[in-house]
Amino acid sequence: MAWPARLCGLWALLLCAALSPGTAATEAQPPVTNLSVSVENLCTITWTWSPPEGVNPNCSLRYLSHFDHKQDKKIAPETHRSKEVPLNEEICLQVASQCSANEKEKPSALMRKCISPPEGDPESAVRELQCIWYNLSYMKCSWLPGRNTRPDTNYTLYYWYKSLGKIHQCENIYREGQHIGCSFKLIKADPTFEQQSIQIMVKDNAGKIRPSFKIVSLISCVKPGPPHIKRLFFKNGALFVQWKNPQNFSSRCLSFEVEVNSSQTELLSPFSVEDDKCQKSESDRNMEDTSCFILPGIIPDTVYTVRVRVKTNKLCFEDNQLWSSWSEEKRIGEETNSTFYITMLLIIPVIVAGAIIVLLLYLKRLKIIIFPPIPDPGKIFKEMFGDQNDDTLHWKKYDIYEKQSKEETDSVVLIENMKKVSQ
Repeated sequence: MAWPARLCGLWALLLCAALSPGTAATEAQPPVTNLSVSVENLCTITWTWSPPEGVNPNCSLRYLSHFDHKQDKKIAPETHRSKEVPLNEEICLQVASQCSANEKEKPSALMRKCISPPEGDPESAVRELQCIWYNLSYMKCSWLPGRNTRPDTNYTLYYWYKSLGKIHQCENIYREGQHIGCSFKLIKADPTFEQQSIQIMVKDNAGKIRPSFKIVSLISCVKPGPPHIKRLFFKNGALFVQWKNPQNFSSRCLSFEVEVNSSQTELLSPFSVEDDKCQKSESDRNMEDTSCFILPGIIPDTVYTVRVRVKTNKLCFEDNQLWSSWSEEKRIGEETNSTFYITMLLIIPVIVAGAIIVLLLYLKRLKIIIFPPIPDPGKIFKEMFGDQNDDTLHWKKYDIYEKQSKEETDSVVLIENMKKVSQ
């Protein structure tokens, strides 16, 4: 082992100096000191530490840090690390020192520092806290009350993002059934605004429930407003649908669904539209932020009802399946006028029924008019040449009756006159 010393002449001096740092690098370094943790804003956790003591002067210190279960491992020269994370659970960071950025190098002993969740009954915290950025204009957060809370609990929502500078309180608290919510405007301050996150905290005014926290990524919770259909027209046997995109969005950032309902057929499945394939005419080129859809195979004499909805796509946002509301329905086409046929179908049976009733009531008279009775010759001859005894007897009976009535009347008159004379 004497030969390395003899080789350390003028030409080997640099080689020996180069070997010395590598030997020091293989030695384990002392652990970091003064590891501490603090909370900034609402959900920004910052860990800070000091360099280890007794470090080899030839060591270029780097710090290996990761959360429990070795999540988000990082090797960097900074003596601090920050993370936006909801404070609903315990968060722990482990830090070690080493002399290079090589992951295979043996680091120092790990130092661990945790931040505890907020105090209070976990069952009192609000549930199903979710926030949606509507039409890139305002954010609406909603939640359900905790299981161990009073029905009259008054809630307060606080929010913060980088452009604000300080924590704000949401003023527009409202109730929708069992859900409670609050909405606030988001002011787009710079081009990188959409890459930021919103820190949310919900608690009660009296401090009797456990606060709830949420980190909302602005690119993952966007819900556009409904589009507006501008034009419907037929051309070359196809239906053209043209609509104006929601405000604040461009066509390339949106995906569409077009629903077409035909009066002649059943409801057609919504058509997915990823790209605008319509070739706009000169008059349409001035209509910015518009999109178009073509449906071939139009059936004549048919009314079509169309509506459209949109959602964000992966070109600009995360595909979160938050569809907008459907646009207002638009109709196009002419259907064969069936009112006349329906009216006739209703009137004809009524007319026929009335005619039948009239015929039944006047059937006998109609029969007489159409088929008059034929005279009976035998009856005619009988009246002309028949036995007259019956008629003679009839007149005789009439004369006898009239004569008796006259005699009785005269007798009564005579008796009355005699009574008057005797008096």
